[in-house]
Amino acid sequence: MATFMIGLAILVCGGFLYGSFCERVFGPDDRETPAYAKQDGVDYVPMPTWKNALINLLNIAGTGPILGPIQGILFGPIALITIPIGNVIGGAVHDYFAGMICTRDGGIQMPDMVKRYTSKTVFWIYDVFVCVLLLLVSTVFIYTPGDITATQVFGFSGNATDPKTWIIYGVIFVYYYIATVFPIDKIIGRIYPIFGAVLVFSAIGVFGAMLIFHYPILNVWDSWNTSAFAYGDYFFGRGEMVAFGHFMPIFFVTVACGILSGFHSTQTALIARTLKSEREGRMTFYNMMIVEGFIAMVWAAGTMALIQIGAADGGLTMKFDGGTLKYFQQLSDGSMKAISASSVVGVLCRKALGPVGGAIALAGVIVLPVTSGDTALRALRLTIADTFHIKQDNNARRLALATPIFALVLGILVWSKVDADGFNQLWRYFAWSNQAMAVFALAAAAIYLLVENKGVYVWMPLVPGIFYTVVCGSYILNAKIGLNLPWNAAYIGSVLLAVLYTVAIFVRGKRPANIL
Repeated sequence: MATFMIGLAILVCGGFLYGSFCERVFGPDDRETPAYAKQDGVDYVPMPTWKNALINLLNIAGTGPILGPIQGILFGPIALITIPIGNVIGGAVHDYFAGMICTRDGGIQMPDMVKRYTSKTVFWIYDVFVCVLLLLVSTVFIYTPGDITATQVFGFSGNATDPKTWIIYGVIFVYYYIATVFPIDKIIGRIYPIFGAVLVFSAIGVFGAMLIFHYPILNVWDSWNTSAFAYGDYFFGRGEMVAFGHFMPIFFVTVACGILSGFHSTQTALIARTLKSEREGRMTFYNMMIVEGFIAMVWAAGTMALIQIGAADGGLTMKFDGGTLKYFQQLSDGSMKAISASSVVGVLCRKALGPVGGAIALAGVIVLPVTSGDTALRALRLTIADTFHIKQDNNARRLALATPIFALVLGILVWSKVDADGFNQLWRYFAWSNQAMAVFALAAAAIYLLVENKGVYVWMPLVPGIFYTVVCGSYILNAKIGLNLPWNAAYIGSVLLAVLYTVAIFVRGKRPANIL
């Protein structure tokens, strides 16, 4: 576990040092926060630091830091180093500056932040973009916890033709509806501490099991192609992996939330309205992204261990079938059963913690997407309300706006479940758009530093912004769901996009921020 522990040291120590640096650069002070200045008992509500931090963690930690690393570990133990480095200098920086700028500017939501520091044209592009993403996020975060609950908790088929699947979806759907409409401290603020305890148990429990039972986890300096490691031939640069595709950008789009996620900025903007003090920002925004990085590392390492253990000992094997990565588990009768990535979650929980502990940990995994989906829909309602100046001062108005939103989510959910390839397409669009949205927030943060005469630190959001412009650009230019260009053309195009991105930031940074 040497590589894992090195990665963990990078995450913890790097997070402490770089988080402190980010805090000094932004300069939080004792000015009145929006939670007090605009207190309305619904969205602008002062809440204690521990509750804000916990709510933000649960908001941002959906299925991304679990399902992403489960698939991203295909690229080998290098993931255990790449995740913490990217998290510290990319994802946590994105979350901190997005949350703090929204707080300082009166609790504005991300579309307004983008409009203030970029332009109205970019704002409208972003606004449409964020609404589509939040719809996709909400659908994914009904689909995945619903399927895990159906197949891993109750042992149902999880098929679209099984009424029990839709009953489970319906329960999650109703909860989302309630949490989206009612005041944040009445629903979310009260139940999240319970969910948080389960979440912490699941991550620490799996981590403890890896230490206690000496789970076999490869190091970057080990041979990656051993008989015990069934998928060694599929690592980047080896065997079939060459045909599968390119560490850059595939790895970063696949792992997604554990390193950086544009979805997070929509959630930190919500918490910007409940902070009692700007000085809480580092704990609430930066440090909670570090915790999500830890969750991603645990699930990546745990999945690697299960595959090294091998099918003979109740572990897993994985292979490509028609260009799609598939997981297989050996059953007690010796037969091999194909399982989904979400089912890997249940296998790992029970293997690491036994039937009782595994059930509790699995509950924590189910909680993750549920506690992100509700606030995704809340953020979508607020985004539309802020854009079109729709009052949300009573339940009737909130219900009126939430109803058509939920109708769209239901339609996407039905399509993704009924269509045989529906969820695969949904996840691909979700994963790419999630990363692409972060580029907007990082650009706004870079321009903010230029406008505030802190241009000497503009590289902090600019470097990850440029990097993910290349990642997202090359991916969508090459992908079948995009322009389907050859890789060489995709890379050249993405570099040109990154150059334009950089120039636009410095040109815009010479002008004052727009007045909303």
